[in-house]
Amino acid sequence: MAVSMESLVQGPQMELFKKNFFFLVNRLKINFPYTNHYTNPGYLLSPVTVQRNICGENASVKISIEIEGFQLPVTFTCDVSSTVEIVIMQALCWVHDDLNQVDVGSYVLKVCGQEEVLQNNHCLGSHEHIQNCRKWDTEIKLQLLTFSSMCQNLARTVSVYLITDSLLVIWLNMNNSRIILTISLNLGSLNSENPVQVSMDQLTAAIYDLLRLHASSGGSPADCTQSNRNIKEAWTTTEQLQFTIFAAHGISSNWVSNYEKYYLICSLSYNGKDLFKPIQSKKVGTYKNFFYLIKWDELIIFPIQISQLPLECLLHLTLFGILNQSSGSSPDSNKQRKGPEALVLLSRDGELLWTHLQHENWLEDRVGNSDVDETMSCLNFSSMMTGGHFRDADQRKPKDSSLGLSKEDKAFLWEKRYYCFKHPNCLPKVLASAPNWKRVNLAKTYSLLQEWPPLHPLTALELLDSKFADQEVRSLAVTWIEAISDDELTDLLPQFVQALKYEIYLNSSLVRFLLSRALGNIQIAHNLYWLLRDALHDAQFGARYEHVLGALLSVGGKGLREELLKQTKLVQLLGGVAEKVRQASGSARQVVLQRSMERVQSFFLKNKCRLPLNPSLVSCSFFSSNAVPLKVTMVNADPMGEEINVMFKVGEDLRQDMLALQMIKIMDKIWLKEGLDLRMVIFKCLSTGRDRGMVELVPASDTLRKIQVEYGVTGSFKDKPLAEWLRKYNPSEEEYEKASENFIYSCAGCCVATYVLGICDRHNDNIMLRSTGHMFHIDFGKFLGHAQMFGSFKRDRAPFVLTSDMAYVINGGEKPTIRFQLFVDLCCQAYNLIRKQTNLFLNLLSLMIPSGLPELTSIQDLKYVRDALQPQTTDAEATIFFTRLIESSLGSIATKFNFFIHNLAQLRFSGLPSNDEPILSFSPKTYSFRQDGRIKEVSVFTYHKKYNPDKHYIYVVRILREGQLEPSFVFRTFDEFQELHNKLSIIFPLWKLPGFPNRMVLGRTHIKDVAAKRKIELNSYLQSLMSASTDVAECDLVCTFFHPLLRDEKAEGIARSADAGPFSPTPGQIGGAVKLSVSYRNGTLFIMVMHIKDLVTEDGADPNPYVKTYLLPDTHKTSKRKTKISRKTRNPTFNEMLVYSGYSKETLRQRELQLSVLSAESLRENFFLGGITLPLKDFNLSKETVKWYQLTAATYL
Repeated sequence: MAVSMESLVQGPQMELFKKNFFFLVNRLKINFPYTNHYTNPGYLLSPVTVQRNICGENASVKISIEIEGFQLPVTFTCDVSSTVEIVIMQALCWVHDDLNQVDVGSYVLKVCGQEEVLQNNHCLGSHEHIQNCRKWDTEIKLQLLTFSSMCQNLARTVSVYLITDSLLVIWLNMNNSRIILTISLNLGSLNSENPVQVSMDQLTAAIYDLLRLHASSGGSPADCTQSNRNIKEAWTTTEQLQFTIFAAHGISSNWVSNYEKYYLICSLSYNGKDLFKPIQSKKVGTYKNFFYLIKWDELIIFPIQISQLPLECLLHLTLFGILNQSSGSSPDSNKQRKGPEALVLLSRDGELLWTHLQHENWLEDRVGNSDVDETMSCLNFSSMMTGGHFRDADQRKPKDSSLGLSKEDKAFLWEKRYYCFKHPNCLPKVLASAPNWKRVNLAKTYSLLQEWPPLHPLTALELLDSKFADQEVRSLAVTWIEAISDDELTDLLPQFVQALKYEIYLNSSLVRFLLSRALGNIQIAHNLYWLLRDALHDAQFGARYEHVLGALLSVGGKGLREELLKQTKLVQLLGGVAEKVRQASGSARQVVLQRSMERVQSFFLKNKCRLPLNPSLVSCSFFSSNAVPLKVTMVNADPMGEEINVMFKVGEDLRQDMLALQMIKIMDKIWLKEGLDLRMVIFKCLSTGRDRGMVELVPASDTLRKIQVEYGVTGSFKDKPLAEWLRKYNPSEEEYEKASENFIYSCAGCCVATYVLGICDRHNDNIMLRSTGHMFHIDFGKFLGHAQMFGSFKRDRAPFVLTSDMAYVINGGEKPTIRFQLFVDLCCQAYNLIRKQTNLFLNLLSLMIPSGLPELTSIQDLKYVRDALQPQTTDAEATIFFTRLIESSLGSIATKFNFFIHNLAQLRFSGLPSNDEPILSFSPKTYSFRQDGRIKEVSVFTYHKKYNPDKHYIYVVRILREGQLEPSFVFRTFDEFQELHNKLSIIFPLWKLPGFPNRMVLGRTHIKDVAAKRKIELNSYLQSLMSASTDVAECDLVCTFFHPLLRDEKAEGIARSADAGPFSPTPGQIGGAVKLSVSYRNGTLFIMVMHIKDLVTEDGADPNPYVKTYLLPDTHKTSKRKTKISRKTRNPTFNEMLVYSGYSKETLRQRELQLSVLSAESLRENFFLGGITLPLKDFNLSKETVKWYQLTAATYL
């Protein structure tokens, strides 16, 4: 890929470019004086977001404030809606008797353990730190300080304005950003009154002259002089666009040996689309004249008059090489793309750019290793073309999106564009529908823009995409975007950084906007630095990002530059450690780790350093570290802060994780804004370079696999592991209920987020659970529906991960309860809220297409998200749709099998437990036949019903050992038999083991008929197993299975407890309620049956409920409608729409809706569970009515 060419232009054009960019930087310095405390506070402000839903007792919080001179913190309760200034006044009341004598505005509340302060003019509960404390139920600790006592080491000082322009000149002429960064920092640390200043100025000038000489020494042998040019208006030029391709210079020897011939593809584009069919040059070989070169000397002509070229029109040049036949490549792979260029043809003043064009181009050799080669290409435009400014531009040309408008839609929208003023958000679609952007039509378009109502900043963001190259459009978009808050901008910075690629000129409104906001907010400056630094690896636009990064460091001040340099050094050290440990063998890793971390320790002996993940966290040392991946526990420099836990990864591209987490965070903020707190876990992730980066570790959390394997390798098939793990960390009933509630809400958020983003490769090692009940996902290597494949099958078969053990926590047991209905409602509500923001997510993802993410390469990759959000459907239809997704995910055995396979893989990697460890989850240790004696006979003797904790059957196994006259009995469940079989399959993969009974049965599992059938099948299984090879039949695993346990000795008198019987209601009793949504539109009555709760049956058995409705009177029963049948539940969720078409409102007012709930039975007649009759005249059919209705013993048809 080619790099940006701005820094490679020579002569007067480069001087003009420098002047423009210097003007931008100097104007920023003037507009943001270091004396302005508001824009130069020197410390970080705590981010503010929408205040979380507050009600009842949660409206107040307890805070603890450290005050100088007080041995103990001041503790009091305050309302979360109170402003921070009021909280400061409450704290000052402990210090001063008369607040009239105190300047309250000079005080701030600093977060203990973090270098950030709360914003005085915002309410307490709107700060993200306070929200996180409430989420984790941790103490809110603050510190009362004055402005003067705050650490302000990141503030800009007068020295930043004493830096000469040589700093930026050197930066713009550099080829190695690391060298120049060091030079810029040294320059920034000097004071003009320093005695050595003169010497340093001379050294600076010498370095600048040397770099300028080096940059100008790469000229082409061709004579590309630029003197004696005649300026001519492009608008009056009727000649066709033509230019001569002379040659490409600086060809490497690798190319000469690998490629036979070369050719160029030339194309004209505007707004990301080709204006004409690309033109291909002739195919030529290399030519040697002192050095190798590729010589075409060919005239290229495009069939368009220069006066008809749109502004910001781009000329694309892409070099291709044809491999030598001797290389053994296939015919289909002999064309190797060598590198693209994009050139702006017209300036805003109507001048055609460049009579003679000469530029350097770094091309990626795609054969073998990706070596970097320097190549010079020289092109000559016809003599009548005039000179001007030169800028690089975007090479990427996305094809027409199938997600966009048709040609007919565009023509219609453009024709009716003035009718769209009442719908300002459609401006991007209107502009995208413009038939052309020729100069003669621009006046009408610009007039339309001047009259258009202002757009919301998030809507205007779409105008920064590749579809809109016009500088007036982009400038107006930035004007509207300026209304965005700093905290919102911080969330969207990755998209703005990518949008820089679509800017034609570096001195643009977008660059000025980003640098201005970075000057006024340290968090923005910090995040922008790391995003720009990570983008330096971009082959085509790296030079452009170098320029913006140089400007940021130039105006950011000495303190910020030095801090960022320390962070960069720390990242380099950790990256080196992680790489060495990864390459070391397993046994040597710990030694390599300890030796490598000595350099990190030396770094901390000299420095305190802010964390690149979060600049408000400052570390001064580290406690410990683990090997792969590298996990480091750092010492918080603030003695009142907690330890800092991070993970440093190498060999993984974390940019996709960053994007997925960004989207989830934006979703969470959308939900919060609507009063829906799904208690999402949002952790930080930062890519610090190519295939490396840092990840925040969430404390007190484990993977689902680690939780499930505590119950054996088949733990993923069991329902109770998650619930029992939560119970272990939340022993009291109140704590467990809170954890369960957190699980319900966070699980709902995860289901919606992972489905909308198409997060794939979901297994139990990348889903985590916090001890507080919050569930969250990690590792987002597969998204947008790009599923992990298992052979020819998708590994992710379910829409999202929702398993029976999760449902067990949600329901509070095995049977469905109204808690699951809450979960369904949360999912559907969250889904509908995100659907309303479909355009926002499509725009944000679209702007990231040029970032180079492996699974977001074209507009087609967004089709999954659009299809998942179904923007054309109603909320009711979307609710029905997502309910079916929940049912599909919960009923998918593929997810559990996927978890099980992952458990097997980890078990094979780590090996089976040793003899000192339990080999079966229900046995405390491993036994052998040498201890217990060989088995002579074994059979499943009988089975018993048990009710502790839930109804199930246990099988009595009769065992007769050699040398014993009396048999012994052990008691095993079906799941324990299955665990035995699964682990035998692991140990003896090549042996043909007997077939195991099928776990899946039709109807109810825990009934006598199923138990009787399984008794016969399990007995047959045991006979086959014990008659198999002695290697299998007498292994320790089999012996351990038959070894008597303590429960076996106590279970001889197994019997049903008197109080363990099923619930038996009063005969004929009717109970329960149904939740309905009733609405009317377009002559159609819509009855959505949502939920039913607390159904009652005469025999106490769980019914198979379904709903039947009629519109009465109905003599012929033509209005009958039915839902599907929900199996074995008293609390079914339907979310099904029953539709009555062709009824006017007047007709419906004379009708009654009769609803009946019945239980479907296979061996007897369906029986009535309850019903209601609702006169439709009581409904306001102009709006939707959602309500619970109590079921009665009403008659039914």
